[in-house]
Amino acid sequence: MENVEEVDDVDGVIRSNAAGSFPYSVLRERHPALIQRVRDAFPYDPERQQALDALLRESTDPAGVMEPLPADARDCEQWEEWGSGEHVGGSWFDAPFLWAESYFYRRLLDAVGYFDAAGPWQGIDPFRPFKQAELRSLEAQAELTALDRLAQEPPETRARALLHGSLWGNRADLGFQLTANTTDTATTPLLADDSERLWSLLPPGAGNTVQVVADNAGRELVPDLLLIDHFLSHTHAEQVVLQVKPHPYYVSDATPMDVIDALRHLKEAPGAAGEAGERLWHATSTGHLQLRTHPFSCAPLPYSSMPDDLRDDFATATLTILKGDLNYRRLVGDRLRPPTTSFTALTSYFPSPVAALRTLKSDVVAGLDEKTERTLNASEDRAWRTSGTHAVIQVRDSRAQGTVDEPA
Repeated sequence: MENVEEVDDVDGVIRSNAAGSFPYSVLRERHPALIQRVRDAFPYDPERQQALDALLRESTDPAGVMEPLPADARDCEQWEEWGSGEHVGGSWFDAPFLWAESYFYRRLLDAVGYFDAAGPWQGIDPFRPFKQAELRSLEAQAELTALDRLAQEPPETRARALLHGSLWGNRADLGFQLTANTTDTATTPLLADDSERLWSLLPPGAGNTVQVVADNAGRELVPDLLLIDHFLSHTHAEQVVLQVKPHPYYVSDATPMDVIDALRHLKEAPGAAGEAGERLWHATSTGHLQLRTHPFSCAPLPYSSMPDDLRDDFATATLTILKGDLNYRRLVGDRLRPPTTSFTALTSYFPSPVAALRTLKSDVVAGLDEKTERTLNASEDRAWRTSGTHAVIQVRDSRAQGTVDEPA
């Protein structure tokens, strides 16, 4: 097993202060590369370039100090509630990894002038070129073409393929395999598979409401929308609420504009993909598919700290589906525990039955059985937690039983 013990502290909170750890590499390698990509994507003026340079120096130096948001930032008080008073002024690397990573993206938006009240860069998504390129790619077109073959298959096969397409995101072609061994671990290495439990919670014609908390835009959002179309078309859901980010976040996280781009991408496609796009467009205009945003979706905190209004919203759902790695970290808490720690226990606070569709891209994992853990520990794949080669479909099918304590 890869050495993840070195990245935690006494309370298990994952931090970035151990050289060679995955969180350390994110701050020291991934973030600088991202800043360069953003600079290359736009002709930012000297002021914006200098701000990006300053953020790069500050956030990559282990001895660097985390600077505060501008005093007049529109969400300054919000970030104070989320813990800026505890972490700002200290090391990026000593702060909880989830907090530092989230704050980096907020500071990046500030550096490029996204929130400037009267600046020329106001509201311009610094990640939009990357999202658009994914939708225009040959791979994206090939994935939509696969829907024509999938439409000829029995509903059970389509349901399984679409669920796996949503799970694997930018590897969605795996989800459109049309053979009976779609879930074979030789091709789709699922470490936990509660997919039958997921479908059992959504019996057709029961008037169900499904909340889907989106992950990424582009090629990863399209399979999510196709799964939503299946929910609605086969009456697994009477209404689907798609929760997206209110502003750009974590490079490719989906915003309302990204949803519109994906819907147009589907509508303009030929065949089954275009038909699905038309249905989804109509479902949005009639309220059967609703888009929602909430500030807490960009919070550097676990969902156990969600505000009451968001908790009440989730409580109305027959099932809430959380997509992707970041949502998983926030769902179970960004802490190191034995991989066999109960997923049900860790999510007992969540106000509705909840499902996680997650490809592993960080150290956090829970809900594995002992045999699976032993097999992984004995394998040569030392980076199974972070490489994106393994995934889980995990479901807790009861209503909230209580709360859990998580450190901020």
